[in-house]
Order: sequence, then structure tokens, then C-alpha cells
Amino acid sequence: MTIKDTIRKYTNELKLVTHIPAKEVEILMLHLLEKNTIWLHLNYNVEFEKEKELEVLVKKRATNYPLEYIINKASFYGEMFIVKEGVLIPRPETEILVENAIEILKDKKEIKVLEIGTGSGIISVMLAMLIENIKIIAVDINEKALDLAKQNAIKHGVENKIEFRLSNLYENVQENDIFMTISNPPYIANNYILPTNVKYEPSNALFGGVVGDELLKDIIKATSEKKIPYLLCEMGYDQKTPLENYFKEFNVDSFSFYKDYESFDRGFTLKFKN
Repeated sequence: MTIKDTIRKYTNELKLVTHIPAKEVEILMLHLLEKNTIWLHLNYNVEFEKEKELEVLVKKRATNYPLEYIINKASFYGEMFIVKEGVLIPRPETEILVENAIEILKDKKEIKVLEIGTGSGIISVMLAMLIENIKIIAVDINEKALDLAKQNAIKHGVENKIEFRLSNLYENVQENDIFMTISNPPYIANNYILPTNVKYEPSNALFGGVVGDELLKDIIKATSEKKIPYLLCEMGYDQKTPLENYFKEFNVDSFSFYKDYESFDRGFTLKFKN
């Protein structure tokens, strides 16, 4: 059976789990063949010799198992990152968080940034790639995540700019010259029913407490106590008002919120008076 016919055959099996079933079948084929999209389009009429392997992957994907975990990669900010089961999959909206940080950091010299909950390392790696004179401490409570983040730093050639450290929030961070803390922490309420595909991702990277914003508030409080000038975080779509009220408990110079690509409230930039 040709590549073209194989795509047609397996597209039906993915119609209930994705709005781009044919594209996902192609992605799985490319993963098996270790080829790129251009090669595939030039070889549609070539015989496809890995149908048995493809069938296994398609059946796995049809259970809502994330595509990124099957192919072990995800695109973020135009770059390809390694992803593995047990570590949160990068989300497109986190690109906005990175852009907001770059806007503040771009003209600074010899700057130190802390990332809390680095996961696969996408935020720290992108900042290291895009800001020249930056040093980053990237912390996580998940050793598997730290190992993966190191792999991504090496893949993108910025491992000399980032120190990966096992730490629960600021627990193992004693530095007093940090200019900015950035974080995409868990912010979903514990009782929230996740979509089927998200259930395959680590719960400790998703759930932030009974209300959902508890961890965010811990980060805000600790950042203020550490006298770090800037804090940039992602947050839940319904957390703007409670967080805005919480900011009043601190010596805040200014703050702003931003929306994601779907126009939901998704994060904030907070500047403390120090």
C-alpha cells in the first residue's frame, strides 16, 4: 500500500481525537521513517513498509494518548524540543510568557533569572537562546523533568547559561542577585475534571491546590520576601480578580495581566518596589 493510501486508511481512526487526523497520521509516519514533510509529499506514491508499526501508534493515539509523548517531541517558539512522559507538554500560550520576559530583559546586561518549575526547560532554554548576557537558575521538584530540561539545553547549545537545580520553589535558592522570577506553575483546582488527553500528563504539574491559585500565591509571597524586582507567571483563566486582590498585600510598583491566543486571561507581570 502506498503512503497516500495508508494515510487515507488510518485517518478515520483518529477523527474522534483530533481535528487534523490526516496530518497526525503523517506525523506518526514521519516519526517511524525519520523523514521530513517535504520528503513525504514527494513520495506519496511510494510503498509504505511500516504499516504494522504505524497501526500500533495510531491505536495508541486513538485512546487520546498525547501525540507529543508518542513522537517524543513538541514545537515551541519555532524550535523543536524533546518531550517525555512524566513531564508536562509545552503549550503554545507559554510563548506569550516568554515574549513578555524578553521585552523586559532584552536591553539588560549581565542579568540573572530564576525559573520555578522548569519542566521540559522550554522557558529557560528560549530565554538563554534569545538573551545574550543571561544566567538562569532553573528549578523543579521532578528529577525526571530536570534531566529532560538538561537534554533540551544541550540540544540547543545553551547548557552553559543554565544551572538546573532540584528545589521546591525557593527552597534551594539562596542567591540575592536575581532580577526576575518566571514560572508556569500548576494552577488548576484539584477537583477540576481534566480533558481525557491531559490525564496522561503529570498531575503535580497541573493541580495547584483546592482553589488552584495557592501555589501562585506562595510564589508571589516568596518573591516579594526575596526582594526580586520582577515576577512573571502564567495563571488560570479565572484567577485575575483574586490575584489582583492578593497583590494589594505587597509593596507593588506596577502589574499587568495578559490574555492567551483564545482571549482568556492567562498570566501577569508583577513589578515590586524594592
